[in-house]
Amino acid sequence: MAEIKTKKINIAKDRAEVLRDLFKDVEGGARDVVDPLIDDMVFIEGRLEELRKLPQLRISPKGQKATPAAKQYRELLQQYTNIIKVLTGILRKDSGEEESPLRAYLNARARHA
Repeated sequence: MAEIKTKKINIAKDRAEVLRDLFKDVEGGARDVVDPLIDDMVFIEGRLEELRKLPQLRISPKGQKATPAAKQYRELLQQYTNIIKVLTGILRKDSGEEESPLRAYLNARARHA
């Protein structure tokens, strides 16, 4: 059991290291925001993985009902999504790239529609 826990901790550390490497060139106040968000992101990833293994629906003669695990999963997924939005925004702003190629394409299509 301790071996599994150690393995999960090592995976989380590796994931955090990979993410921190992506943001190594971020400077100033953004750096103070990035590090805690990465820690939260890695924690939430691990928790989401655990919650995926649990039953998401409780079925009874009265119908179906979401389990507490399903509710927590949705809440954590929303937090995870928000963290990703903030981190990608920081990367985009720090790289000096105003508009992603995908966004430019979509904007060009919208103008011609």
